[in-house]
Amino acid sequence: MTQGQRRVRDRTERAQRIVTAARELAEAEGWDAVTTRKLAALIEYSQPVLYSHFPDGKDAIMAAAALEGFAELAAALAEAREGGIAGIAAAYVAFAEAKPALYDAMFTLASELRFAQDDTPEVMKANFAELLGVIEPVAGRQDAGVLTEVFWSTLHGLVTLDRGHRLSPENRDERLALVVARFGAHQKRSLTSPTAD
Repeated sequence: MTQGQRRVRDRTERAQRIVTAARELAEAEGWDAVTTRKLAALIEYSQPVLYSHFPDGKDAIMAAAALEGFAELAAALAEAREGGIAGIAAAYVAFAEAKPALYDAMFTLASELRFAQDDTPEVMKANFAELLGVIEPVAGRQDAGVLTEVFWSTLHGLVTLDRGHRLSPENRDERLALVVARFGAHQKRSLTSPTAD
């Protein structure tokens, strides 16, 4: 390994260590607790070292964590694909429940990461593609992309309202089953009626 390769490797490892520490701290105490000062103390780097890797500070660290989260969610959704809409819905909700702070960085907190744009990172597009993969076959004559956005919005709404204690906990499974049934019912209509929209 050349000296230049070693420098690149060391730099990559330092950046990963910073992101990992941020994720762990956020899951334990929330993103408000994640500061460059606290991270520097945790991983024993100076704040200038953190800023040399992430010039935009906490926002850039949180975006890097979110990108890791998108990769993890895409993998979880791909693994659940065989289960159809029910499998994808369950995997999405399970991911959000297991990693709430990461989910917030991905979908709730302000971020420069944007969906549905020309410059949207591929790993983010992969998440939408996994959702689209189970919705497209049931879309019938409806726009599959729009229907996927509605499905995704519904899952996100359930996750967010459940986490905020806005919905009755005893009906959680029934709500998710209803979402799956509604989208599955759409498939049945499109298969039995040539004029179904």
